[in-house]
Amino acid sequence: MTFEEIYQFFQEPPPIYLNKELAVCYILSVFLRGDSYGTELIERLEQEYSTYRLSDTVLYSALKFLEKQGTITGYWQKVEGRGRPRRMYQIIPESRTQAQELARLWHEYTTRRGKFL
Repeated sequence: MTFEEIYQFFQEPPPIYLNKELAVCYILSVFLRGDSYGTELIERLEQEYSTYRLSDTVLYSALKFLEKQGTITGYWQKVEGRGRPRRMYQIIPESRTQAQELARLWHEYTTRRGKFL
């Protein structure tokens, strides 16, 4: 290791991968804006929060958790130009208040972290 490598690390830090807890809060923050699907969730995270990443494994584990808890529901939607339907997800209306609370935690977390990045 050299001092130059240390400076380089802080100039271009590696991405931070979300754990399941953060992923749940992030996912709900997106679903509050509208229905979405797995690949779009990953792409939006990279566009809106460039320092964060979300692995497929954590994403689908978080989605399964939210479905099991009765917070979200999934449905199939045919997308023009694609051969097979896409699995879309949405918040169940009764879970909207809890989703807003968890989304707030996500926004507070990223705001707080952003001050240090």
